[in-house]
Amino acid sequence: MNHAARRIGRTLAFVLPVVLVLSGTLAVTSVPWSGSGTDSRMLTASAEKASTHATSRAPQDVLRDRLLAELQEKDPGIALTHLQEETNARPSLAKHCASIARALGRAAVAKYGGAAHRAQEFSRPVCDTSFAYGVSQEAP
Repeated sequence: MNHAARRIGRTLAFVLPVVLVLSGTLAVTSVPWSGSGTDSRMLTASAEKASTHATSRAPQDVLRDRLLAELQEKDPGIALTHLQEETNARPSLAKHCASIARALGRAAVAKYGGAAHRAQEFSRPVCDTSFAYGVSQEAP
């Protein structure tokens, strides 16, 4: 009986963090990031104010956010090129390249309204196939 309880505890210890991370990721991806004119400006203004009061952020988080904004303004190809340039220039970022490329892939699908084939057109061998994997995660 004690063995079964231990096994259930170990299973929960493994599964619970995964579920929490995934649910947080899904909650963030369901937020409507582009709003109407005034709402968008208010969001930007509050984000700028918050960033001045926040503690210093990790370089990979700053890079990911900058590339996600660039993807929205321009196209995923430009963001992927800049990701490759940054990881070449700063090798310490290389270990985060795959996760950033996956985030760019998911954002590309969201940008093109769920059109994975359109997002996939920008795929290139940055960080192996992480961008393509991110696209496939969001494909309907």
